[in-house]
Amino acid sequence: MKRVGGGIEIAVMNLAGKFIVVDGPDGAGKGTQLERLAAWITSHGGRCRRTRDPGGTEISDRVRHVLLGYDLSTMDPRCEALLFMASRAQLVAEVIRPALSAGEIVLCDRFISATCAYQGAAGVPCDEIIALGRLAVGDVWPHLTIVLDVPPEVGFARTGRKPHHVGQRQQVGQTTMFDGATADAMERRPLEFHRRVRQLFRELPALYPAPVTVLDADREVEGVWQDVREAVQRAFQ
Repeated sequence: MKRVGGGIEIAVMNLAGKFIVVDGPDGAGKGTQLERLAAWITSHGGRCRRTRDPGGTEISDRVRHVLLGYDLSTMDPRCEALLFMASRAQLVAEVIRPALSAGEIVLCDRFISATCAYQGAAGVPCDEIIALGRLAVGDVWPHLTIVLDVPPEVGFARTGRKPHHVGQRQQVGQTTMFDGATADAMERRPLEFHRRVRQLFRELPALYPAPVTVLDADREVEGVWQDVREAVQRAFQ
């Protein structure tokens, strides 16, 4: 048992074998908060396994390449959702399930929550996405999903995009989600699409079959980190 900020005690062993996802709109600060969360857990003796969705295995990265490297303008949203689920099925089988069984704490950048938001905004009903998710990952759902909530205009400013740039390429897809994609490779959907993505993320606590906490990320990094840490403490202490 170790004492952390605010006088709250946390038993790191309570996190062993737990699966935590950080998600949210583009530019929400997921990477920064995942770095802090991993450092905090390891400093208290926890063993972390970090991964990303889609990707994280050789096969999953090949699926990611299809989603990143090709023109998605003719791809049906359900086809795209199925590709994401195929990537996740391999990630769960090869990385996440074995790590959890070994008592590691898995931290993942995005998961099925992202497809609920992005493919949901493209027109795929959330209940269909969740049904596909159950087929892909079985019972391996996150013990906690933290959604970092920011308006799309704020996310665009953080990633260097401008609201007037969106909508220039009308592709079906989710490629704006991905780190490592060049600006030309990213889909550029209308601002209203990104507003719908944000709204669907905010609705997840009532729809998702696993715990979701939505945090305000439209502020300084330190304040967001304090809320992330407290959300984890509440969920697992």
